[in-house]
Amino acid sequence: MARTSDARGKALATAETLFRRQGFAATGLAQIIAESSAPKGSFYFHFPGGKDQLAAEIIASFSARGLAGIAAAARATPGDAAGFIELLCAGIAAEMRRSDYTLGCALQNIAGERAPDDPHLTPLLQDGFETWVSAVTNHLSACGIAQPQTLAQALIAALEGARSLARTSRSDAVFAAVAASFTAML
Repeated sequence: MARTSDARGKALATAETLFRRQGFAATGLAQIIAESSAPKGSFYFHFPGGKDQLAAEIIASFSARGLAGIAAAARATPGDAAGFIELLCAGIAAEMRRSDYTLGCALQNIAGERAPDDPHLTPLLQDGFETWVSAVTNHLSACGIAQPQTLAQALIAALEGARSLARTSRSDAVFAAVAASFTAML
């Protein structure tokens, strides 16, 4: 019977947590291998592209999960732009509390260190953020909001900044401020 290993999944999960907690540059492959308990040979088998391959896969999976969260919020708030914004803010605030304010956004952390000079990761990061903006734009448009793309871009930017403020203040109050500010604009 063939042996199965979850070394690949563990390495990805560990790398994502470390990239979100301490950043891309501060995370070394040795730390990822040690904390994931992945055999070194298995790690290099699964990730021959090393840390850049990990980053690319993490960008894709984190973007997809963010998009799924936006879609779920949209489904829960048909025709309700204010409720949608409040739900997005509350969801990220809850995630920040669960992580004890240790986890930033994987895209934001990698972009801060690698974009715009990395020709491989920058387009992936851009695509990830653009899919979020597009999904928010679509829901705001369906709610009848004027200039939905402008508002969506500003909201995503505010939420990314709010993560940083929440981490430094160890408080999720900033998300309530973002929600209140954006719903007042509606």
